[in-house]
Amino acid sequence: MRESFDLHVLATNKPFYEGPCLSLVLPTLQGQYGIQARHFNYVTAIVPGEMKFTYIDEDGKEKTEIAAVADGIVKVEDNSVLVLVDTAERPEEIDEIRARIAVDKAREDSLQKQSVREYYAAQARLARAVNRLKVRKHMTESKN
Repeated sequence: MRESFDLHVLATNKPFYEGPCLSLVLPTLQGQYGIQARHFNYVTAIVPGEMKFTYIDEDGKEKTEIAAVADGIVKVEDNSVLVLVDTAERPEEIDEIRARIAVDKAREDSLQKQSVREYYAAQARLARAVNRLKVRKHMTESKN
């Protein structure tokens, strides 16, 4: 059996996951970043994207979950990982219609004349909305 580490994923509105984990992949400024047991101590920023983690469920089977995460930070210290993000959502928690509306609105906002700050805020909203749709699509694909 593979070695595990303690994982704590906390979103601003709820605890998302707490328990043993075999592997974790997070979106960072440098790209997808993987963490396994006995990883060196590390801190980095998380960007909107797809988080994937593998753990052992109650039946002793290896299970992999994905989630859409927003901006945050990850801290790895002494075989324990703390992930703090603005939001973390499983595919089944994402309202596809609402996410599509958010994509359209963010795209429209990006095209409007506005300050640089407003433009980057619209781009960030667009990235989050597109990511939510991408993660939601995993649920649809796994049913087919």
